[in-house]
Amino acid sequence: MSYITVSDLNKVYITTSRESVNALDNINFEMAEGEFVCVVGPSGCGKSTLLKILSGLLSITSGTASLMGNPITGPRNDVGIVFQDPILLPWRTVLNNTLLPAEIMGLDPKITHPRAHDLIKLVGLEDFENVYPGELSGGMRQRNAIIRALIHDPAVLLMDEPFGALDAMTREQMNLELQRIWLERKKTVFFITHSIPEAVFLGDRIIVMTPRPGKIAEIIDVGIERPRSLSTMGNEKFVSLTQRIRSLLYVEGSLD
Repeated sequence: MSYITVSDLNKVYITTSRESVNALDNINFEMAEGEFVCVVGPSGCGKSTLLKILSGLLSITSGTASLMGNPITGPRNDVGIVFQDPILLPWRTVLNNTLLPAEIMGLDPKITHPRAHDLIKLVGLEDFENVYPGELSGGMRQRNAIIRALIHDPAVLLMDEPFGALDAMTREQMNLELQRIWLERKKTVFFITHSIPEAVFLGDRIIVMTPRPGKIAEIIDVGIERPRSLSTMGNEKFVSLTQRIRSLLYVEGSLD
């Protein structure tokens, strides 16, 4: 059984003027447990809408989306979400921001506190446990946001352009960091990005979407051996894949 299954999914928004806007049109794909799938496409093609449907934050107009065979019909505790803005609470330390979802869910502190310390160590923030967000760099804040999304040991990690606001060098380092975390924890990851090289670097497969109404133009297997280093971006297969995706997007629309 597939871990995530999306079948004949359509999403239509009704505007305040009662007009229909078709955001997603006949979306079909599956994800295996532990797979890292990236999504690229033009702005407004429905990438974030699809992520919100998988999180249970948005309803489906027609079709189905399921996680481990169970229909996704509303918010669920077995999903972790990371957005472009870390949205850390400024009055809580790294440790307390990490623990926040566990506290909200009422999870046992005897389990979650050791897990929080382990996660903080995993991302190299062990010397910053008692530091507040305002004293952290952008990359450190985003690492805190990632482990906060992992504190309740979710089945799936949904990431909506999590590195989009970072400078180029920090973004590359965060790509390496996320790959390392994924290789160690093997979470199922659904990752939205506007960066074609980032998608190829991180993904097992890449879903390429068309302009609105968002459709799947192609699903591409990456097939590059892991772990990947920054030098991987210069190899022939990597360059070929980025060019292939870019050509698809130029046919289907622009990538903002």
